[in-house]
Amino acid sequence: MNDQLNLKQVFLFTLFLCLIGGELLGNVNLPAYFSDHMVLQQKSEVRIWGWAKPREKVEVKVSWSDAVLSTEADNQAHWEVWVETPAAGGPYDISIKGYNEINIRDVWMGEVWLCSGQSNMEWPMSGGVIGAEAAIAKADHPRIRMFTVAHRTALAPQIDLEGAWEVCTPETVGHFSAVAYFFAQKLQKELGVPVGLIHSSWGGTPAETWISEEVIAGDKKLTTAATILEPVPWGPVEPARAYNAMIAPLRSYKIAGVLWYQGEANTVNAEYYTDMFGTLINSWRADWGYDFPFYYVQIAPYRYGKGNRGTMVRDAQRRVISIPNTGMVVTSDIGDTTDIHPRNKLDVGVRLANLALSEHYDVMDAATSGPLFKSMEIDGKKIVVSFDNAEGLHARDGALQLFEIAGRDWKFYPAKAFIKKGKVVVLSKKVGHPVAVRFAWGNTATPNLFNSAGLPASSFISE
Repeated sequence: MNDQLNLKQVFLFTLFLCLIGGELLGNVNLPAYFSDHMVLQQKSEVRIWGWAKPREKVEVKVSWSDAVLSTEADNQAHWEVWVETPAAGGPYDISIKGYNEINIRDVWMGEVWLCSGQSNMEWPMSGGVIGAEAAIAKADHPRIRMFTVAHRTALAPQIDLEGAWEVCTPETVGHFSAVAYFFAQKLQKELGVPVGLIHSSWGGTPAETWISEEVIAGDKKLTTAATILEPVPWGPVEPARAYNAMIAPLRSYKIAGVLWYQGEANTVNAEYYTDMFGTLINSWRADWGYDFPFYYVQIAPYRYGKGNRGTMVRDAQRRVISIPNTGMVVTSDIGDTTDIHPRNKLDVGVRLANLALSEHYDVMDAATSGPLFKSMEIDGKKIVVSFDNAEGLHARDGALQLFEIAGRDWKFYPAKAFIKKGKVVVLSKKVGHPVAVRFAWGNTATPNLFNSAGLPASSFISE
């Protein structure tokens, strides 16, 4: 009898505590990216959200405003508030209070960029990068903040991930993406504002695994492309596996834009890459709800095996530039045909930064792209090729090379090429009636056509 009475008393006391002392439950919690040292996109409306006990009242205070934002968790344990962010600066604090209280310190307003792709984006500063030792020693940049998303896969879109914000120091930068760091270093120097980098990449992964399964399943061509991929030991190749775990949770985080370095893993199904990559860009923009700038790196010449699979991917990347608010940097002059991981990451990061500074921030008035195929005109036995970004068109280290033309049989022959009035004239004794032209059409072909900005031309085929 006494035992039953004691159990009843314990139950009633516990119920009493729940009713009058809910603060003991401590239910409010946040996604990993809401943490100390974070950067929020300046001068925008950002969403702060998390979980709590259903019907738990949540109060959010930010030190840059006197407003108190109040909400209540729904029956899915979700809550959110929208906050206006000021111009670049800090540090600020954020307080989230429900039954418990969470305080986020050292929050800055600035420019936030998502950096993704495969191994050349993932490649760390300490991975033998040219000039890394000196760069790491000088990497004391308290206004650059870095968040690395841990490798994870999932069968369905997730709402949280693993990672933490770090302040850029010589001690922390070594394990971070070299391309992303050099991009941020240039951006921070030129804009004078904090820069937040969210790095979410995985070596050896094809574009398919970074796109939602629903999007791929809705396109027969993309579905076919995905079936060509074979499993590899170093990462996922299945549609959406990386997207679900490493991109989907970020869709609620306001970003300025995306940097992308990938394509090597898609040489096996290169003929589909134009559609696959374009779909990735458009679907990510749909996820975030706005058309942010999307800047990417064209893969460098390398020995990809039989055929011209690497060149096909490069040409696909060139064609994707037709999507508005995108930009591509060519790296054929700073690559390594014997190493799929060129160690010059500084110039890659700087070229991406120059793109952003010129196209997105409008603070740089300089060429940020090498010559890009624009059009061709048949002139008797010759083809005259016009380029965008053709100011100061010239051949480096000797005569112009790597042009080929074809007749109606579409058999390409090496051609003589020379520059005339800012255009390239191409002809061959073996082709009397040319109909097509191509340039640097080989896996390891390294163009020597440049513009006055010292940037190389992209390979192309005119069809």
